[in-house]
Amino acid sequence: MAVSQAVGPFRDIGVGSLNDGTIVEPVHPEGDRQVAVLIYTSGTTGTPEGVMLSHHNLMFAARSSGLLRALVPDDQVYGVLPMSHIVGLSIGLVSTMMFGATNVVAAKYDPAHLARSIADDRISILTGVPATYQRLLAHKITANIARLEKGRLRSMSVAGAPLDLELKDRVETEFGMPLTNAFGITECLPGISSVRNDDPRADDTVGIILPGLDTRIVRTDCTLVAAGNVGELHVRGPNVMLGYYKAKDLTEKAVDREGWFATGDLARFSGAYLYIVGRAKKMIIRSGFNVYPTEVEAVINEHRDVLQSAVVGRAVDGNEEIIAFVQLMPGASLAPDKFPQFVAPLLTAYKRPARFVMLDTFPAGSTGKLLKYKLTELAAKL
Repeated sequence: MAVSQAVGPFRDIGVGSLNDGTIVEPVHPEGDRQVAVLIYTSGTTGTPEGVMLSHHNLMFAARSSGLLRALVPDDQVYGVLPMSHIVGLSIGLVSTMMFGATNVVAAKYDPAHLARSIADDRISILTGVPATYQRLLAHKITANIARLEKGRLRSMSVAGAPLDLELKDRVETEFGMPLTNAFGITECLPGISSVRNDDPRADDTVGIILPGLDTRIVRTDCTLVAAGNVGELHVRGPNVMLGYYKAKDLTEKAVDREGWFATGDLARFSGAYLYIVGRAKKMIIRSGFNVYPTEVEAVINEHRDVLQSAVVGRAVDGNEEIIAFVQLMPGASLAPDKFPQFVAPLLTAYKRPARFVMLDTFPAGSTGKLLKYKLTELAAKL
């Protein structure tokens, strides 16, 4: 049982008895290789894993992010992503401090607060997940705002989930500036690629690989695919994690002896630009054909009444069928039976969802990132 007492200059600290069975964690002889933070993955596909990231990992990511965003002391960065999350920590906090800028911390995401912060000329840099921008535009409708004010906002970026082109277009039209797409994962602290502010793109590329990193696209046997073809993305460089905490077997499966980390993401290159096709484990195999959920979601999201959609597979009679979950814009009313005729001319027959399910809200983690595995569980019960 802990007893409240003073520890140095700090008062009312709970202090308990020492656990004699505790084993001290090892300290690396090279300080930059020592574990700096232990970040748990968001658990979007199931059980979270502890990712061990070094001081060198953290400093490399923070510096890369600051240079990419051209951060200066006058910048104010909207800090809504939790600091227990790798983006909130490395990009939101450490990078901002490294370059002398200000992190405007928000306890939780509130689109009304964000809209006011931008309008009041406080925010110059905004980084979020797609839901950050979806909810901001939805707030505009419910609050009956004619147009969201830009203030001194100079940079908007998005990562953490596939960026729908319809959402991208709406955000860019609203603010009159590019919404740059980026890609990364916790194990790669977290940036791998990004669209540059001085090279905006109209498509769904996640940009150019960050300096200092090596990448390759491979088949399941780790042989390279032909240029432009789809395969699993592997990454190597100073951003790659030390390993998973107390999970040596998982670490060895994820990182080979040459330092290549298998991301589990299906991707392709078009010249220098990287495109994420989907997660290898989330690909749906329908009657022998590969179906990438992001492609189907992009079509559904083209409907003017749709706020967001999520597509998952469901096992049925030795096959997989496609289930589409849909969240409508505030005030919209649309029956599920209207969607088949909407997607029919836009999708090949085997890519069309067998069922559309309407949801008021989608399950999401603390960062707003969709917890798709919960929808997969829900689909299995339908």
